[in-house]
Amino acid sequence: QVQLVETGGGLVQPGDSLSISCVVSGRTFSRYVSAWFRQAPGKEREFVAGIRPIGGTTRYADSVKGRFTISRDNAKNTVYLHMNTLKPEDTAVYYCAAGDWGTTNDKYYYWGQGTQVTVSS
Repeated sequence: QVQLVETGGGLVQPGDSLSISCVVSGRTFSRYVSAWFRQAPGKEREFVAGIRPIGGTTRYADSVKGRFTISRDNAKNTVYLHMNTLKPEDTAVYYCAAGDWGTTNDKYYYWGQGTQVTVSS
C-alpha cells in the first residue's frame, strides 16, 4: 500500500516562514507527480503547487506564486513545501498528493492525512 504522511504544520504569525514535508512509502515515489493542496474552513480543497518527478517542472496557484516553493527528494521519498511571507489567508489543512500532472483532485491517486497550518497574530 502507498501511504503519505505530512509533518511540519503549526501556528505562525503573518510574515513568518514555515516548511512542511510529506514522506511517501514504497519504491514507486519517483513515478508520480507530487502536489500540495489545501482546504480552509468552509471552502473547497484547492491546488497549491505541483512538481514533476523528472526535470523538476513546477506549477503554482496564483495566490502562492513567488512565496511558496515545492521541491522533492526522490532518494528520501519526500516532497516539501517551503512557505514564505505567510498570510492569514494561507490558513488551511495542507494535503500532499501523488498522481498525474494536473491541478484537480481527480488527477491524484494517493493522499495524505493533512497537516494544519495556522497563520494568525
